[in-house]
Amino acid sequence: MSANAPGGGDPNGKSSLSVLTLAALGVVYGDIGTSPLYAFKEAFSGPHGLPLNEANVLAVLSMMFWSITLIVSLKYVSIVLRFDNGGEGGILALLALASRLTRTHPRLAWTVAMLGIFGASLFYGDAIITPAISVLSAVEGLSVATPAFEHWIVPITIAILVGLFAMQRRGTGALGNLFGRITVLWFLALAALGALSIAQTPAVLAALDPRHALVFAWHSPGLTFLVLGAVFLAVTGAEALYADMGHFGATPVRLAWFGLVFPALMINYFGQGALALRDPAAMKNPFYLLAPQELLIPLVVLATIATIIASQATISGAFSVTNQATRLGYLPRVPTRHTSETERGQIYIPQVNWTMLVLVILLVLSFKTSTAIAAAYGIAVSGTMVLTTALVAIVTISMKKRPNPLLLAVLALIGLVELVFFAANATKIADGGWFPLACGFALFIMLTTWKRAETILTAHEKSRRVPINAFSTLCSADIPRVSGTAVYLSPDEDSVPGVLLHNLKHNKVLHERIVFLTIHNADVPRIPDQERTEVHVIERDHVYQAVLYFGFMEQPDVPKGLKLLERHGLKFETLDTTYFLGKATLARAVKPGLFTWRRELFRWMQRNSPATAEYFKLLPDRVIELGTRVTL
Repeated sequence: MSANAPGGGDPNGKSSLSVLTLAALGVVYGDIGTSPLYAFKEAFSGPHGLPLNEANVLAVLSMMFWSITLIVSLKYVSIVLRFDNGGEGGILALLALASRLTRTHPRLAWTVAMLGIFGASLFYGDAIITPAISVLSAVEGLSVATPAFEHWIVPITIAILVGLFAMQRRGTGALGNLFGRITVLWFLALAALGALSIAQTPAVLAALDPRHALVFAWHSPGLTFLVLGAVFLAVTGAEALYADMGHFGATPVRLAWFGLVFPALMINYFGQGALALRDPAAMKNPFYLLAPQELLIPLVVLATIATIIASQATISGAFSVTNQATRLGYLPRVPTRHTSETERGQIYIPQVNWTMLVLVILLVLSFKTSTAIAAAYGIAVSGTMVLTTALVAIVTISMKKRPNPLLLAVLALIGLVELVFFAANATKIADGGWFPLACGFALFIMLTTWKRAETILTAHEKSRRVPINAFSTLCSADIPRVSGTAVYLSPDEDSVPGVLLHNLKHNKVLHERIVFLTIHNADVPRIPDQERTEVHVIERDHVYQAVLYFGFMEQPDVPKGLKLLERHGLKFETLDTTYFLGKATLARAVKPGLFTWRRELFRWMQRNSPATAEYFKLLPDRVIELGTRVTL
């Protein structure tokens, strides 16, 4: 439930731009910021690696530079960040925006929903892989320093990941401020190492000319197609950038990218290329070999911390996507903790956090090396990117009668490039790419199953809904009245709660005093007590309509809120008040059919979702839950 509530201003004000920009560096750009650890190396290693020569090095660097420029700088930072939904980013925020614009076109609206949900599902696959590959690739630097650490790489990686996920309860704002300063140091180190190498081999800058990539693609289309899977590793993290926008806002994200991240990344990639031209043997691990021997261990430590930060980008992005999926009705309500007084998007979801940790550890134990995980990386991200571009194009067309033809042309070009990347990554399905696809498909089934079932149940409730002004006609004089107060939780202020009708049908009694209670979540951190309540009298001394407002930083506490109704003349005695909750579910199938398993999946999800009474802090022995079964 949501509404514009009293207390609409933000009493605390937004965080300063400089603080948010620093925090954005620590959360948003960790993922893409650690790609230099493995992206350039992977183009020349593995089963599809290129032969190492000057023409190939310049071609790969040219492809990386123009891919990052086109997809990250132009698409995400310059275009996509404009398409927010109330300040929230990510593919589900884009889905909500597109759904509102296409609701008059049912077929298009259905297509939009499927694109958005499948893109969000793929994003979760990326969110699981990123912590594993990022931390592993950093810790593997220990084996470059000394082979004695070879057998400790996986245990150290798991220990670091456990520590990272345990820190999430502090909130992305606190982590961003902590990580932001370290990330600045990381990007400065990237730029310094790369600049020193470029100074020794300045000829590598010729790769800025896109003709090196185009000539290579023209003469070796097959090799180009295969190597694009490695080149794409340089742009992974861009979708997390968009998903994390709600944590900090668009302006800090743009300032951080163009002011530090983009130049530092490109200088380091070109520095690795320069090193490869000077010393082909350095391709064993070109990132770490950029550093002098005496700085290798400090660089490994810094890289490890940076990859912890990299993992933060997709973890916080997963929190955002989960929260949006819940609000859009694709997931049941999950306990969410808001960790900032000023930024609504900064949240922590324990269930998502610990589930991701288990899956990430299983991934590390299964693949064991960053090179092995790299085979699984990319396909989920490239798929999400293609779907995001499609949704942005739909929104662009739907928002205006005359869409900007230049913008649509740019989106078409970007979409074509991303489709090529997706096709290139699809060649890695057998080598591990199946993992994010399997995760994405499983989540897609869960999200669409919950949404479909909830739509059916809501339609069933609407068909039986009675307007609030017709309530008096239901209360004939011969209906017995029992002492006490009955509080019926209702999602709709304009209708009689279905749970009352259900109670009246079976028990054939009403309480002496009835309160229809609606909870609204406001877009401000906290609501002052004097603005928290509204009461409308339906029948004095007998029937009331009440509304309680809670800010997004507040956990709804219904008993405490009801005490505030005393100033409206309503006093509640704890032992004399009964709360009635309704719960509708789908009945088991009479005859097993092709999709009976989806009905059972919904029933399982519903059984394992948090109890409404617990969420609203109702005393268990004062709650009566009446269920209805909907038979299809």
